[in-house]
Amino acid sequence: MAPLGFDSKKYNELQTKAILDRLDRFGGKLYLEVGGKIFDDLHATRILPGFLPDSKIRMLATIKDRLEAIVVVNCNDIQKSKERGDLGITYDTECLRMIDLYTSYGIKTNSVVLTMYSGQPAADIFRKVLEGRGIRSYLHYPIYGYPENTDLIVSDEGYGKNDYVETEKPVVLVTAPGPGSGKMAVCLSQIYQENKRGISAGYAKFETFPVWNLPLNHPVNLAYEAATADLGDINLLDPFHMEAYGKTAVNYNRDVETFPVLKSLFEKLYGTSPYNSPTDMGVNHVGFCIKDEEVVKQACMREIVRRFYRTNLDKIDGKVPESAVKRMDTIMMKAGISPDDFALYKTVRDAATEYSRVMAGIELPDGRIILGKRSDDLTAVSAAIINALKALTGVNPKKDVVIREIIEPIQEMRTKVLGNDSTMLRADEMMLALAISASKDEEAKTSYDAIGQLRGCDIHCSVTQYPQDLSILRKLGLNVTCEPVLQTRIMFGN
Repeated sequence: MAPLGFDSKKYNELQTKAILDRLDRFGGKLYLEVGGKIFDDLHATRILPGFLPDSKIRMLATIKDRLEAIVVVNCNDIQKSKERGDLGITYDTECLRMIDLYTSYGIKTNSVVLTMYSGQPAADIFRKVLEGRGIRSYLHYPIYGYPENTDLIVSDEGYGKNDYVETEKPVVLVTAPGPGSGKMAVCLSQIYQENKRGISAGYAKFETFPVWNLPLNHPVNLAYEAATADLGDINLLDPFHMEAYGKTAVNYNRDVETFPVLKSLFEKLYGTSPYNSPTDMGVNHVGFCIKDEEVVKQACMREIVRRFYRTNLDKIDGKVPESAVKRMDTIMMKAGISPDDFALYKTVRDAATEYSRVMAGIELPDGRIILGKRSDDLTAVSAAIINALKALTGVNPKKDVVIREIIEPIQEMRTKVLGNDSTMLRADEMMLALAISASKDEEAKTSYDAIGQLRGCDIHCSVTQYPQDLSILRKLGLNVTCEPVLQTRIMFGN
């Protein structure tokens, strides 16, 4: 079992108590913004070994009788089909998934807020999808001069122009498929509109990253910057906190930039602000629950390298600008690392050069690196998975655990029925072939039964991967990275 660097039980206890204390602090209604992912927080799980990916939702489900949820999505993200990278699904699809998950935990949610609406066609289509499912949608509009023009923002021509979201519970959870969706603005808009209706409402942020009581360039905080490189997020020392308390605290640029809006809102509505700094807004006990600094540091360094590769691939696909790549280079320099500091990436690159073939490698929990080579029968990824399963179980590496009689009909279907000109089995096809082989061969069954042991392992490929392979790798729980080299026959004819 991999060493744990984070005490999840302690975190749950501290965070739950702090949230309940914050609820008691405000009368009327509380808008609780959730920073980061509320379901499947895989980033936190990767950089804080021991953090449970569903900690947040399980914690909040304990007060579900007082809670309802709003899902927020930026219309610009819908228009450009932005994806949640770890799941490979678009933000609008993730909205629907989130609503289903909330329902499964008994948390009321039937509202979606579409922010930055300016007539985007894809947003209009999504509204019709929501309507067809009986889900209410509300529009929030761009505000000129946001977030500097506080007089306009906190007025009937600013927040007052947005649709008012009707809610019933005292605690309203405001979440989104990803960063940059406009959750805080939705919270503040609602507070403004609640006040116009004679309802007192407060705000708090269920924060995870950056961690306010860790150093600015701590690996945990650098890993957060890496995760948001496409947004240009920058960790910085909270100037409001220093001014108010004479103490340093780490926050990030977007909260620091929008804090004057929150402060102005509360002062206009209630005469005074409950918070002196953006750090005050947050409820975040991550920094108190790290129990092995070195384990967490190594996990963060690995995640930064993963983000480096992902950003470079996104640049090739036109999903991020060159500035995001440069931002990742800066973060790597701050962290003092490069891909060559990890054996997996260099081993795969060297093997691809040596064999002049597409290669993939999986790093097992014990540190062994198992390679897979593209062949006429298997893609490099498929071969790496098969070889890793044999290595985990002690099956003879020369044993063909995927039976030839099962491979051949699939290859015939690929070429003669589906019209593909390649006989290589993709990862999803190979997994099906292995499952069938497991019913006929004991060693194949031994390999098949070990699939769960691949979860959490890193796999690196010498070229970019097709969507089908990326999808199955994510479902297996593998952390996928690829060299920013397009998969073409010109470069790799074998």
